[in-house]
Amino acid sequence: MYGSESTSAPRPQFEMDKEAEDRFCKFVERMPPKMDGMVRLFDRGDYYSAHGQDAIYIANEIFKTTNVLKYLGSGRPSTSTSQASRGLSSVTISTSLTKQFLRDALTIKQMRVEIYVPEERVPGRKDNTRWVLSKSASPGNLIQLEDLLFSDQSLSSSSVIASVKMQVKEGQKIVGVAYVDNNERLLGVGEFVEDDSFGNTESLLIQLGVKECIIQLDEKETDHDLTKLKTLVERCQVIVTPRRPADFQARNVEQDLNRLLDETNAGVALPEFDMKVAMSAMSALLIYLNLLSDTTMHGQYRLHKHDLSQYMKLDASALKALNLMPQPNETGGSKNMSLYGLLDRCKTSQGKRLLARWLKQPLVNKHEIIQRQTIVEAFVDDSNVRRKIQDDILKVMPDFHRISKKFHRRVAGLEDVVRVYQAVGQLPALIGTLEGIEPINPSAKDLIEEVYLKPLRQHADSLSNYSQMVEDTIDLTELDHHNFVLLPTFDDNLQRLKDQLLETRDQLDEEHMRVGNDLNLDTEKKLHLENHQVYKYSFRVTKAEAGSIRGHKKYIELATQKSGTIFTTATLKQLSETYFDLQGNYEKCQRHLVKEVVGIAASYTPILEILDNLIAAVDVTISFAHVSANAPIPYVKPTLTEKGTGDVILQNARHPVLEVQDDVTFIPNHHDMRKNDSEFIILTGPNMGGKSTYIRQIGVIALLAQIGCFVPADEAQLPIFDCILARVGAGDSQLKKVSTFMAEMLETATILKSATKDSLIIIDELGRGTSTYDGFGLAWAISEHIASKIRCFCLFATHFHELTSLDQSLSHVKNLHVEALVSDKRDADGKQDRNITLLYQVKEGVCDQSFGIHVAELANFPESVVKLAKRKAEELEDFGDGDPDESLTKYTKEETDEGTALIQEFLNTWKTRTATTTNGDGEGDEDMGMSEEDMLAELRRTAEEFKEKFEANPWVRGVVNTL
Repeated sequence: MYGSESTSAPRPQFEMDKEAEDRFCKFVERMPPKMDGMVRLFDRGDYYSAHGQDAIYIANEIFKTTNVLKYLGSGRPSTSTSQASRGLSSVTISTSLTKQFLRDALTIKQMRVEIYVPEERVPGRKDNTRWVLSKSASPGNLIQLEDLLFSDQSLSSSSVIASVKMQVKEGQKIVGVAYVDNNERLLGVGEFVEDDSFGNTESLLIQLGVKECIIQLDEKETDHDLTKLKTLVERCQVIVTPRRPADFQARNVEQDLNRLLDETNAGVALPEFDMKVAMSAMSALLIYLNLLSDTTMHGQYRLHKHDLSQYMKLDASALKALNLMPQPNETGGSKNMSLYGLLDRCKTSQGKRLLARWLKQPLVNKHEIIQRQTIVEAFVDDSNVRRKIQDDILKVMPDFHRISKKFHRRVAGLEDVVRVYQAVGQLPALIGTLEGIEPINPSAKDLIEEVYLKPLRQHADSLSNYSQMVEDTIDLTELDHHNFVLLPTFDDNLQRLKDQLLETRDQLDEEHMRVGNDLNLDTEKKLHLENHQVYKYSFRVTKAEAGSIRGHKKYIELATQKSGTIFTTATLKQLSETYFDLQGNYEKCQRHLVKEVVGIAASYTPILEILDNLIAAVDVTISFAHVSANAPIPYVKPTLTEKGTGDVILQNARHPVLEVQDDVTFIPNHHDMRKNDSEFIILTGPNMGGKSTYIRQIGVIALLAQIGCFVPADEAQLPIFDCILARVGAGDSQLKKVSTFMAEMLETATILKSATKDSLIIIDELGRGTSTYDGFGLAWAISEHIASKIRCFCLFATHFHELTSLDQSLSHVKNLHVEALVSDKRDADGKQDRNITLLYQVKEGVCDQSFGIHVAELANFPESVVKLAKRKAEELEDFGDGDPDESLTKYTKEETDEGTALIQEFLNTWKTRTATTTNGDGEGDEDMGMSEEDMLAELRRTAEEFKEKFEANPWVRGVVNTL
């Protein structure tokens, strides 16, 4: 992440004497406590520094060693290992390394940042012993550091910050959400009814890709709902920022929003203003971001109401189960480790941001999905058009949203103006290439005409005046030299200064020739006219020719260096001063004119932002086509049916992320899930046999289909799902007082409350975090509830083999298993051993073994441990063979009832025959009972009589075999 060249370069040194060090250390000691996950840096002009624990963290993170630390303060070195005795741990970081570190900390590691500057650098303050907070940033609030961190590169991921307000009204929980996407200059709101699981809030956070969330501070720590809400937000890997309850007041929010909204919305009684709870959340957000203080952004935002029902809902577990996005702390490795990384063949920053948004917002409208599919299909069919747009056109497209924001804030330069001009120049090529596309499906061409070509032509026409403005104002001939300057003809004063500069330059050349003739030196090889960084325009001769100027008062020696002797003349000195005075005036005049040019360019930002969205959509759909066509086995276009109808039928389906991993030969499998027949799948099989992959790949394929992409299968038919819910292995969190099993139960509770008949549920190993009996009981109850009450498509992978008997009571439950080939062999001691080969193929039926010890062998457990495990397992299997409960799960209810009645009849018959003996008068005499031998003989005779009936009933045969 941090280049070795950068980290090995000489580091800046502290420029403080001992007294200054002591003062600084005292200041650091008095600073208020930091929030969790925060790092503080001190801007020292040419470099930055960090202190205390921050210094240790940065030393390890950037330099990979603590040897770079210096200890400030008056404390003398000591044999003690405590840091306090050695002084304040400190480290210096160059500006370039600081930028890299801050980008990583804010966009990947989800940290907060504070940057302090000396008070003397604050206007009106002179004290250089105190430091004041200059800038702060967090993952959702990059505004103050955006220009510093991303001045030389575009932001490929959105930085969305949200605010959540909860209110109980008439017994219902109402949640209002407000959010800001500064990159898109978007203010959004949403309001909905919630239940105890906060499933809607979770879905919204995921759909928007929120990085930071503001929540009302629970001052008394007694509000259980606020605590649950905070836990849920953190589970979505969103950092929480608590704010005072007073910030969540909607008194002036309408007035504030009208100042921020563009002219199409400002002053209008928008329906969003009636969402009082959401407006309260918006108020806290505006205060936290301090948006109103930046007057250049007034009138630049648009207001949007987010409708949860427009998109498929995803929970945090589904996000993890489907490997949707790269993990925040994941470094190195292949980009194909996540679905986003696999699909990201985008060439623009706006395309990368849109891809992340589409992945988290799968469509549920069939018409919109098919429209995207058709466009992707066109680019799959015509590879020449796809490659030309990717390689020749999209690569030069800048981030129009980011440049537009720079235009409005008047921080853009001529380079930004030119980049837009160059991109506009590519629009005719893009239009012409799209017009020439040759898809197999004739309707695709009409769709591309409607969705892409019409608006592109319209924007190209609208931007023709922009191109003309650039050609009339900027000297495009200088671009080859990477110079961004205005044409002198653009302004009379600029032209006058340019003429004077050229005239002075000619005079410099004349002086060069005159001195060369006077000294009889070749002006190309021996006498050089140079623009020296210290002496400005001056002459240089080699050491061998230095003697020619000595003794001549008209030649003024300035310095002697390895390259030769530097000197000047009175005329050259005057001309040099004149030239640089003119250049300063020229640049001053040009700066004023550049502001005018940027101001004109800013008027085109509404068009540029719409164009940005178009370019992003072209980029993503072409990326989908590229991945679909270039997969190890090309993807296919899926057939989709409306919600509530249709089945899941996949032929030779594959997991798209796993099949592209190195050294993986993926075994495809069929999926056949049909309503009222096999909508609930129970999957058993060996550990590492592929159960998890099988159930998760259905979720991935369903999501790919609903974002409009092709899917990895030979044939695919799917219904449209309203949500994908998953329970796929829970991690505990002792700090949050949530055990593994508790996390598992919380996720499952959310599934049971959120799922509908149109949902897709994926459950992997439920109930294994507690005792076997409790776990099985919960797994059974949850399975039965989903299968009988919710009735949605569900895949349930389990090691509770007893669960497979659920298909006996529910006809739409189907058992599948992952196949393993088991062959018996004898070891050197003659003992029987099993050789297991995992086939990764899914077949119908039940697997009643998990082969856990086989996995231990693969993990290189000590041989003695493996042998002991096998012996104990065999003992437990022998002990469990007589468990009647296990026998009962193998037979139908009719067989069990009939067998039970038969056994009862047998016992009653035997009891009657052995209960009494008969005396001579025929009356029973209880005192004269049968002996044990006689009773046993009678049992055999009775059993012989019932033998045929016993053999006719499978349940009785099973019971007899256990005796």
